[in-house]
Amino acid sequence: MLWETMTEYLKSWFNYSGLAVNMLLIGIAVALAFGAIWLLAHWPPLFKQHRLWAVLVASAFLTLLAIVFVQIPLQWYASKALSHYWDSYTLYHWMLLAGLPSLIISGFVQEGAKMVPMVFWWWRSGKTITPQMGLAIGALAGAGFGIFEATWAHGQTFLAGWTWDVVRLSGLTQGLLPFWERFWAVAMHIAVSALVGYGLAKGKGWQFYILASVLHAAVNFLVLPYRRGMITLNQVEIYLAAGAALITLVVLWLRWIPQDDDTVMTPVIPIPPPPGPEKPDGVDV
Repeated sequence: MLWETMTEYLKSWFNYSGLAVNMLLIGIAVALAFGAIWLLAHWPPLFKQHRLWAVLVASAFLTLLAIVFVQIPLQWYASKALSHYWDSYTLYHWMLLAGLPSLIISGFVQEGAKMVPMVFWWWRSGKTITPQMGLAIGALAGAGFGIFEATWAHGQTFLAGWTWDVVRLSGLTQGLLPFWERFWAVAMHIAVSALVGYGLAKGKGWQFYILASVLHAAVNFLVLPYRRGMITLNQVEIYLAAGAALITLVVLWLRWIPQDDDTVMTPVIPIPPPPGPEKPDGVDV
């Protein structure tokens, strides 16, 4: 059962049989556009340091593998543990608490996987990088998985039957809601990972990893009251956008304010004073 869930989820990221090629390409293009929009705000030196592309690509696949082989099993066993002690009615009634382990697991697993290429870059750089470079590699790690996940989500949306007729029938707001969600999800992935990169540069990698993981879980929290029927889907999407925007503003402030660590100090060579008049022998002055 668990293994089938893992393998089916993994296959769904690469199997789009039944989806027209043009729709698949549209989904990829929109995902890339979302990533490019948010990365432009961070302005990582992708074209000056070509090795940074490896951070982006590695993060995408490492995070997917972590979800499949770490996150899904942990969430499955956590769910089994809860259902062992409480019945389904109790778990539904206390969903806001019962669902927390699953959210926390997803935050720690995904942020940990995105952190791997960042740590490798940091290690190859002699464990010394500027805060601005830390923010840049973090943003790229977040963008790698964010774009990959958006491509998958768009494909699933199209496979579910989304067309422009859906937009015309349900209205612009409801019809484009899946893409609105991915736009802000990409922003969230980039922003929280950028915080981890900043922490690495500051010598506080594990502290910022915990912070990013908690923020990741917090942004997803309103999914629980939505499943409980306490709020609407539109309210969830507004909360997601607000949370992602707030974290992004903080990260961009860190990205563009002058940092002491980024300033290369030129050593000041003291200039000796000009020599004074020679003192005549035997005369005190």
